[in-house]
Amino acid sequence: MLQRLAQLSSALLLIAAGHIAAQDGLSPGDAQREALRQFLESNIVASESFDDRFDAEVWLVDMSARLTRYVPDADSRLQLLRQIHAAASRSSLAPELVLAVIEVESHFDRFAVSRVGAQGLMQVMPFWKNEIGRPDDNLTDNLTNLDYGCRILQFYLQREDGVLHRALAAYNGSSGRRVYSDKVELAWREHWRTSNLNWSD
Repeated sequence: MLQRLAQLSSALLLIAAGHIAAQDGLSPGDAQREALRQFLESNIVASESFDDRFDAEVWLVDMSARLTRYVPDADSRLQLLRQIHAAASRSSLAPELVLAVIEVESHFDRFAVSRVGAQGLMQVMPFWKNEIGRPDDNLTDNLTNLDYGCRILQFYLQREDGVLHRALAAYNGSSGRRVYSDKVELAWREHWRTSNLNWSD
């Protein structure tokens, strides 16, 4: 059922991109960017994610121990983990996958800036703020950065029919190569794995 829903979402995104291209005379690449812009604009929201207190405590205690090497302060760790879990859940992503992406992207440094200007935990490019009409958003704010990053990764997972390596390569801007996605998979396997993810192509 979940796989069917993912396939349906992916098909709708491709149809939307095709419609945008035909309607506005855009190239396929520009149409994909416009589809992602519209997806972000309609999905950047805030909410809680844990429904069961026991499940929350088990997950938070487990992940907090794993995160200690990056975030020494216990209160900061728990706050960050709650934020990550919420953003991942809203985007239908495994929180452990998001943790692996953050480890590779920024090593949990909210003020990290890449050589091309990507910012924050999930290394989001600032131009997306203007693209979706939110120029005042602060990408060094964890909640904001996680919302953007998780929604962008969700978009690419839907577009790539749930194939993690292809979606991660698109997220990183390295489509057609496996270096980045292999790093994320390794981080997930060594540090964050709690249950299986399908890494097969």
